[in-house]
Amino acid sequence: MIRLLRSVLAFALFAFTSAGSLAGTQAPDPARTRAYIDHAWTTLTRATDDCASLVDPKVATEPVLYLPADVSMPAALAATQQRCKVDVRRLPQPVTALGQIDARTLPAQGVLYLPHPYVVPGGMFNEMYGWDSYFIVLGLVADHREDLARGMVENFLYEIDHYGGVLNANRTYYFSRSQPPFLTAMMRAVLDDRASFPDADAAAAWLRKAYPLAVKDHAIWTSAAHRAGDTGLARYMDLGAGPVLEMRDAGYLKGVIRYLRKHPEQNRDYLVKSAEHPDPAETARLKKISCDLAASRVCADAWADGYRLSADYYAGDRAMRESGFDTNFHFGPYGAATHHYAAVGLNSLLYRYERDLHDFALQLGKPDEAAHWAKLAEARKAAINKYLWRADRGLFMDYDTTTGKPSAEPYLTTFYPLWAGLATPAQAKAVRDHLALFERKGGLAMSGDASGAQWDEPFGWAPTNWLAVKGLDDYGFHDDARRLAGKFTGTVDRSLAADGTIREKYNMVSGNADVKITAGYTDNVIGFGWTNGVYLKLRKLLAAPAAAGTKKDAAEAAAH
Repeated sequence: MIRLLRSVLAFALFAFTSAGSLAGTQAPDPARTRAYIDHAWTTLTRATDDCASLVDPKVATEPVLYLPADVSMPAALAATQQRCKVDVRRLPQPVTALGQIDARTLPAQGVLYLPHPYVVPGGMFNEMYGWDSYFIVLGLVADHREDLARGMVENFLYEIDHYGGVLNANRTYYFSRSQPPFLTAMMRAVLDDRASFPDADAAAAWLRKAYPLAVKDHAIWTSAAHRAGDTGLARYMDLGAGPVLEMRDAGYLKGVIRYLRKHPEQNRDYLVKSAEHPDPAETARLKKISCDLAASRVCADAWADGYRLSADYYAGDRAMRESGFDTNFHFGPYGAATHHYAAVGLNSLLYRYERDLHDFALQLGKPDEAAHWAKLAEARKAAINKYLWRADRGLFMDYDTTTGKPSAEPYLTTFYPLWAGLATPAQAKAVRDHLALFERKGGLAMSGDASGAQWDEPFGWAPTNWLAVKGLDDYGFHDDARRLAGKFTGTVDRSLAADGTIREKYNMVSGNADVKITAGYTDNVIGFGWTNGVYLKLRKLLAAPAAAGTKKDAAEAAAH
């Protein structure tokens, strides 16, 4: 039954995209892109009481669905258990924090129950992702699908309440990490949409329940594990060890070893000399300095040319996946130094998170708590200016806490402080004046480093393009924002005209979906949730009357 339903879903998506591809020789047409998005919301919607949504293509096992230890079996799920022949289990204990359950100790990996339907990123996914969902929610609200958008935010609140925090996605093997913190921005998107609630009283009641859960999620990022040295800033950090559990074989890791062997100048103690089949004494040593061969087949197989990867590499690899930038070379080769950086992107998001909590506290009549959040936000802003603002470069740049130096090359996250509203007008202008570092024919590329990884040059992504465009527009650089919005939506339109699909990522240099990855993930997934959402927001920006002038009054920009 599960295979049949998945086949039907796959055929529906194929039939639609194939129909679109018949128009491949026609001119790009925003109306055709809009029609695709209207259809895609349905094909990308999943629910944990739906048979087809329970399969995990990343793990070759029969589907398992986990309920929280302290939650009664929902009636609809009991029916699903019979209909889908799915193995429904309970978690061994209530979960109150990330890392509390070591997923390796579970008898099988599985999907975590969520009470509401949700939109997944692309056709190959069946789980709800942490940061993809913010941009999906923006699109759903823009497309007047308020119930689905609100339900997704409520799913995240459920994760915090029952699984310890906003997870990378609702799978057991993500119990050790979160993703970029967009929760309060999602809450605000729903609260600001009047159609999401029957009336103001209902919205206020919803906020009263959501606020303490958002506060609990924020605490993840100020915990000891997520502190970036003594900077007062945060870092990405997965709480597990060794290869990630969703990795099905060691091919990727062997590629990393071979790359580091060829590029020793990029090796920061990421390689460990080892036999392919170590004896018990060496196996015990490797458990401390690399990974546990006995606990992970992937770990045991991750050997090439006489070397294995160090525990520090695995920590960085896991942190890279929490960052969402998997894979990049900006934070070291294959993102291996991600956990050593106080990142501009993360700390900008947390500043915005703290400002949102301030506003929510005021709305709820909690002035003392509002003052607390304002103080935290100002302290973070001061630390960002101390460690991440490079006045000599006119850019916000990531800071390596182990070397005490900023990153060597700019990254597109330099625009996040504009989206977050923490940049001064002078800083915003300086960053805007460096658009040429990133602007290409098709929109904004991630960097100037053509590493071959998907989060570097020449590739561009909907979320980072939106955050940059929105930040520029908010600071009064309307002409730049509209130009970039036109470039990225044009790329999406051209690509859909060529093959009838919307994709995960695009080639900004060529302005199409010609994406060839040589380091890391090679797929360019069809869907695609955050591209759909960002496209709608950018088209709305383009459809709005052109603003008078190109810059806001400095006082208005600073107040923002």
